[in-house]
Formats: sequence, structure tokens, C-alpha cells
Amino acid sequence: MAGSLLRRALDLVELLANHPRGLPLQTIADTLDIPKSGAHRLLAELAEHAYVVQDAETGRYLLTTKFATLGLKHLSRTGVVDIAQSVLNRLADLSGELARLAVVDYPRLVWVAKAQGARTGLRYDGDMGSEARLSTSSTGIAWLASLTDEEALSLVMRQGLGSPEECGPNAPRTVAALMVLVNEARARGYAWVQDTNTPGAAAMAANIVHPQTGRAIGNLSVAGPSLRLTEAQRDAIAPDLLAAAADLSSVGAFSEYLGALGGRTAVMS
Repeated sequence: MAGSLLRRALDLVELLANHPRGLPLQTIADTLDIPKSGAHRLLAELAEHAYVVQDAETGRYLLTTKFATLGLKHLSRTGVVDIAQSVLNRLADLSGELARLAVVDYPRLVWVAKAQGARTGLRYDGDMGSEARLSTSSTGIAWLASLTDEEALSLVMRQGLGSPEECGPNAPRTVAALMVLVNEARARGYAWVQDTNTPGAAAMAANIVHPQTGRAIGNLSVAGPSLRLTEAQRDAIAPDLLAAAADLSSVGAFSEYLGALGGRTAVMS
């Protein structure tokens, strides 16, 4: 029973995390397929510990910043963002675009830090803490390229290819189309996409590799409007991107933490 209650509480937190404006009690109960009374008890418990609050005007329940604070505190204590930020800042300045760090939190890939290099005109920006779609983002495809075909496809099937409404017009619709992008990334040494993850955006990503295990533990990416981040610009940025990823791969404290976080395999539960 305790495990079941914990699972329900975690499902509730994940649901609210995807709805920053909050949700009514009935919607929460229906979505999680639990009794309204059970949903209310979970919300009351979370509210008692200041993880959830109910909007007095709308009656909707929403997460407080306490979970975000815990996550940021944890990352701060690990030193991951502190170590990576100077590298991100340099890459953003050199590219003139958005530079991001994603870390492997197996079987997920999550963006945790960024630096914006665009000073004028169009800017591409993304939400930190969000899970990367493996089949459409340069970040995801770079990670898939570091894995065996079997493991890569297992991870993609877990997440799904994504519906046309969720992706860009060039998003791969089949496994065969996805593997073309993955194999291109393997041959090139970094991933490159245009209008696959977000309409009107292009991106490139290179893996950060654990020095002992050789597994990708995260990656660095550069993203911007496709009208500006062209193939010619990609080729100019690629050496800086690869050098930045290599720099982070060689940092012991950085690799030690991310290696433990992302060193699991597809056969583990």
C-alpha cells in the first residue's frame, strides 16, 4: 500500500508539473484515475508540507516552487552547473546562439543549464528542466548515436516518436527515418537537425563522454532560428562545440557525478 500511495503522489506531482496554471480537483482525479477523495487526501498532505497550494480564486491546485528549489539546490551542491556555466557562456558567445547543457538521467535526457548568445533579432530559447524528445532534438539524437541500435530504439519506443502537433515539420515519422539522422550523427561526430523538434529552429549537439566508461553522460547543444543557423554556420561552429564537449568530458568531478546518474543501462528497472 505504501508503495502504491507513493506512486500516486509522484504521478500527481508530475501531472501538476506539466500544468503550471494548476488543475481542478476533479480533473486531477480523472486524469490519475483515482477517487476524488483519494486525490484530495494526497493534495492535502502535499499542501501541509508546502509542496502544493490551492488558488483561493479558482480552486485549482498547483505546485509551489519547493520542488524546483530542491532540484536547483541539488544541482548547485553537485557543482555540475557551476563547472559547465563558463563553458556554456563561451560557446554562446562564439556561436551567437543558445547553448545548452543536457544530462543523462537514465532513461531520460534533461536540459539543466543554458547561456544565450543572441543579442538582437530572433532568439530561440527553451525550458530548463524539461525532458528532451530523443527522436527530434539534436540533443536526443546525439545521445542515441552513442548507443547501440537496440538500446537507442528501446529508449525511443519508451518515449514515443511524438505526434505531428508536438514536433517540427521535418520530424522523423518512422524508425527508419530516425536511424538516418542517428547514423549521420555517428559519421559526423555530432547531431544536426532542422525543423524537427521546433518549427523554424535548427540545432546541433555533441556528447560529453565519461573518460573511463566511454558512455555519453550528457551533451552540449547550440540552437537557433533555422534562417540564421544554416549549414554554413553549423560547419563554422562545429569545432568550438566539439572542443567544449571534450573540455567537459575531461573534468573529473563533473564526469563522476554524471557518470553515476546516467551510467545505468536499458535492462535495469
